[in-house]
Amino acid sequence: MAAGATFADVRKIAKALDGVEDATAYGAPCLKLNGRIFACEAINKQAEPQSLMVRLPIDQRDALIEEAPDVYYLKPHYEPWPCVLVRLPKVHRDALRDLLTGAWRQASAEKPARVRKAAAKKARPKVRRTVS
Repeated sequence: MAAGATFADVRKIAKALDGVEDATAYGAPCLKLNGRIFACEAINKQAEPQSLMVRLPIDQRDALIEEAPDVYYLKPHYEPWPCVLVRLPKVHRDALRDLLTGAWRQASAEKPARVRKAAAKKARPKVRRTVS
């Protein structure tokens, strides 16, 4: 397959995996499984345009960056987190599919994300109590 992808390609690949949902994070499109982000548009100002953030273990991230630094990279904002930045115009679609499938597998092995209290309160109907 040819090199170069867009977020629409990312979404198409990810939506073929079980349980993936479209969402947003800080106003940017992202992909979640069990309420946890496993891929999103990299929107931090340090990230290059047309970059994707994908969650994966740090040792795998480091190996990818060493193997193909023209495709995979990291910026200081993302260093503490288990993720890699991907230059979408330079990634091969087969490699992108493998990367997203690995991130999906990792996310599927984790516990579902907790619902935040504020979101849980909105979801519960209000009950009016009368005082006699």
